[in-house]
Amino acid sequence: MFDLIVIGSGPGGYVAAIRASQLGMNTAVVERAEIGGICLNWGCIPTKALLKSVQALHYAQHSADYGFTIEGEIKPDIAKIVERSRGVASNMSKGIDYLFKKNKVTVIKGTARLIGNGQVEVKSDDLSVSVIGAKNIIIATGARANSLPFAPIDGKKIISYRQALVPETLPKSMAVIGSGAIGSEFAYFYRSLGVDVHLIEYLDNVVPLEDEEVSAQLSRSFRKIGMKVMVSAQVKSVDTSGELCKLTVQTKKGEDVIEVERVLSAVGVIANLENIGLEELEIVVERGKIKVDEFYSTNISGVYAIGDVIATPALAHISSAEAICCVEKIAGLDPKPLNYNNFPGCTYTSPEIASVGMTEKTVKESGIEYKIGKFPFTASGKAAAAGEKDGFVKLIVDAKTDEILGAHLIGANVTEMISGLVVARNLGVKAKDIIRSIHPHPTMSEAIMEAAAAAHGEVIHI
Repeated sequence: MFDLIVIGSGPGGYVAAIRASQLGMNTAVVERAEIGGICLNWGCIPTKALLKSVQALHYAQHSADYGFTIEGEIKPDIAKIVERSRGVASNMSKGIDYLFKKNKVTVIKGTARLIGNGQVEVKSDDLSVSVIGAKNIIIATGARANSLPFAPIDGKKIISYRQALVPETLPKSMAVIGSGAIGSEFAYFYRSLGVDVHLIEYLDNVVPLEDEEVSAQLSRSFRKIGMKVMVSAQVKSVDTSGELCKLTVQTKKGEDVIEVERVLSAVGVIANLENIGLEELEIVVERGKIKVDEFYSTNISGVYAIGDVIATPALAHISSAEAICCVEKIAGLDPKPLNYNNFPGCTYTSPEIASVGMTEKTVKESGIEYKIGKFPFTASGKAAAAGEKDGFVKLIVDAKTDEILGAHLIGANVTEMISGLVVARNLGVKAKDIIRSIHPHPTMSEAIMEAAAAAHGEVIHI
């Protein structure tokens, strides 16, 4: 009998298991696939490895801009790019396996199913079945790629992120449906390798959850590298019967027909809830997500759920935070419920995007009186020296309280800069506090201080 069984070993599951072990619980993890889940093996980590490769390619192709010459043609080797990405993912997965052993977490390979009374049935790859029990169970089974009803993923002509990560060859052309983080990152990756890319977004802006000015900047940057960006565009049908995929797309200007070799479906994810015993236990599910309270307890005592299976933002770092909060509550500690108004979002295109808090549109709709402080990287010495001048820092500040309502960054390395703003908002730091905090020079992060100063009419460098 375990104190805790965690079903799934992604960034929610493995963090839950390790934290539980730290708190003295006898813990087991049931995993049917690779240790580390989708994030480490087929998501966050391998995509960043791919993007690092195209960044290196970009520098090589623009070597003259940095004062040196590379002789001969510079060509990407997709097999080696993929091999490096898979190697990075494999090493990270082995790292989690090591952490499990270090923390004495029992790993059970197989597919789990809840059967009630604190018991979990596990079916192994050899079809043998065992039953294990625990005082508490956390469901952290994650999610998989969704698809349009008229364009099911076949893994060949219409692909998901999994196939996009490991192409054997590069297509000459590709349509990416959906411009969230997954769609935008892959669109940038493939375009950087010379693929003719159409990025198609149903809503009015790419990366539609971001501030509108950030979305506009990313569109400009994408178009600058030759990507075809379509917004307010609805894919009506996808015909794969011919040699090429034929997409019919409804836009504000009328109907377009696009022909491409491959289609990447990036229209979101769907929770992995099937065949895990939810119906039998009568665990409440609403709109495809498990219903939980503020500490992730389901309606069944001793059964919890975290990550992509519940109705919170489907981000790895949120899953990990939920895991720690949930486990500490189970252990009898007194954790605070997570503040979902203060989590960072990151998109690893070039330029990168990082944000936290409210967009200007949501602030305006709320009726709060606000000020904008904005600083462009064209005025940053470090950005100029790096040759990375696209983008800006934008702070939205409460005009009465000086509270930082939202921060929106687009530019090189901004995903490394956003954490300080998350901490600042968590601690109630005011814009004036940022202005009076000495920032190192030259750095990209100086732009945060300058943006705060701009909100108060004190900016120096523009």
